[in-house]
Amino acid sequence: MMQLSYYPDAIVQAAHRVNELDSQLMAVQQQINRFEGNADRSAAFDMDLKNDAQRKARRFEVLLVNQEYQKAIDTQLRLTAEKANAIAHLEYLRNQFSIAKLEARLAIAQQLTDFESRELVGL
Repeated sequence: MMQLSYYPDAIVQAAHRVNELDSQLMAVQQQINRFEGNADRSAAFDMDLKNDAQRKARRFEVLLVNQEYQKAIDTQLRLTAEKANAIAHLEYLRNQFSIAKLEARLAIAQQLTDFESRELVGL
């Protein structure tokens, strides 16, 4: 367990990591949205397609062959997992800090109790 004074900095660093990952996720999501928008536009203006089912199938085909889209989806999955782990680490640090504070309070209370006991006995 860390010293009590180190927890605030560690918690801030962990929170920054979560925010970093969230920002990266938003950027990847925008990229994915652009790819999907382009696929939708491509399917929407294809005169050979006669109905929505054909347009959805074409959209799927366009996205399936787009390597950048597949890479963005993989990145999104990886970042989502990293963010979940970063949030778990942040919560772990917060909980450890709470425990460390309680332990410090207990130690102080025990010292005060011991001091008062010695005073009562006359030591």
